Amino acid sequence: MAAGGFSKLPNGTVVVALNLPSPAADGPGAVRVLVHARNRARALTRLRNVGLRSVYLRGNTAPPSLDEITAVLHHPDGLIWRTAPASGGSGADLVQELWHPIRALLRRPAAQT
Repeated sequence: MAAGGFSKLPNGTVVVALNLPSPAADGPGAVRVLVHARNRARALTRLRNVGLRSVYLRGNTAPPSLDEITAVLHHPDGLIWRTAPASGGSGADLVQELWHPIRALLRRPAAQT
């Protein structure tokens, strides 16, 4: 089961964070996806609408950190990802990588002729 969690913001919206296996065959092993939405159900619907079909949030074992919340709130799409930490932990294990828009993860490589 994928680790995930959410944080409810003072204005009533939520930020959902999920560690998922990479949908790209040649991509990283796991990715951390952040979604900003009106509620948890809409956040999961946004992920399903971009092609991540079997995404569920069960529990709140890995909620987004304050830095992650800031990153997703400042992104115009409100839907970002980066490589997940190898151990699934936090603190010193965090990957030093910039956040990417979700379309960069789902982009298909150009066909070679």
